[in-house]
Amino acid sequence: MATVIRLSRQGRKNRPHYRLGVFDRRTRRDGPPIEHLGHYDPLVESADEKVKLNEERIRYWLSQGADVSDTVASFLRRKGIERPVPAKKKKNKRKKKA
Repeated sequence: MATVIRLSRQGRKNRPHYRLGVFDRRTRRDGPPIEHLGHYDPLVESADEKVKLNEERIRYWLSQGADVSDTVASFLRRKGIERPVPAKKKKNKRKKKA
């Protein structure tokens, strides 16, 4: 199953609040998540209260190969969470005989 970590909009009109979650790639924007991982409130003044993340579970989902949306990737960079680098495939260095 292809998963992605992205935001889901909550709240009322002119007062947005977003929940960070793991979704199946085919799920609609506000569809049901596999798991909630935190929240983001853009109208809060202090930077610490603006974004709350469950870093342990985010690291788990990244290790399982979950993709990340651009906005969530910027949150993770600010918190110091690095995405795991996938291992490179080894190339076969045998030369072909003509």
